[in-house]
Amino acid sequence: MNNWIQPITLVGNHVRLEIMTLGHAPELAKIGVGQDFWDFMLYGEMRTDQDMQNWVTDILNRSATGTDLPFVAIHLDSGRVAGATRYLNIMPKDRGLEIGGTWYGLEFQRTAVNTECKYLLLKHAFESLGAIRVQLKTDLRNVRSQVAIERIGARKEGILRNHMVLPDGRYRDSVFYSILDTEWQEVKVRLEGMLARK
Repeated sequence: MNNWIQPITLVGNHVRLEIMTLGHAPELAKIGVGQDFWDFMLYGEMRTDQDMQNWVTDILNRSATGTDLPFVAIHLDSGRVAGATRYLNIMPKDRGLEIGGTWYGLEFQRTAVNTECKYLLLKHAFESLGAIRVQLKTDLRNVRSQVAIERIGARKEGILRNHMVLPDGRYRDSVFYSILDTEWQEVKVRLEGMLARK
């Protein structure tokens, strides 16, 4: 069961997912500080390089508890940091986990980067770890994220109202999605088709 939190590097044709370290913070700051997508995230605004350093430190602390495994996405053609994503709510006993905390710099959005990251993470979860359920969730206000999740074939499970309190005090409604092991082959074919067109 320890392999669920074992550090691993996942490599595709467009992106490499490597384990996040504090050394990634400056490059993440270059593409993440000041972006408006943080409004939908649970961490508050990223206004300075120090905010990003604090965010990376927080994510790494979560990783140390064994519930999270954070990755940085490296765009292979440019060699640049493209964004971050992670496994969270890792539950080996129940053979489930969540993919989330995902964000990309503006120039990497709507490219093959996000599609391939999801493909690599899902493939590893189902085919190497033996997951039976992978969960995704997003802010109800984040329609773009919902469309992207539904596009890969995840099933909408419902909305948890007043699910979380955001750093600014607002209440967040969260939309939950999942992919089951019995649905993975269909989702895999869909993702591979999407990547072939990129």
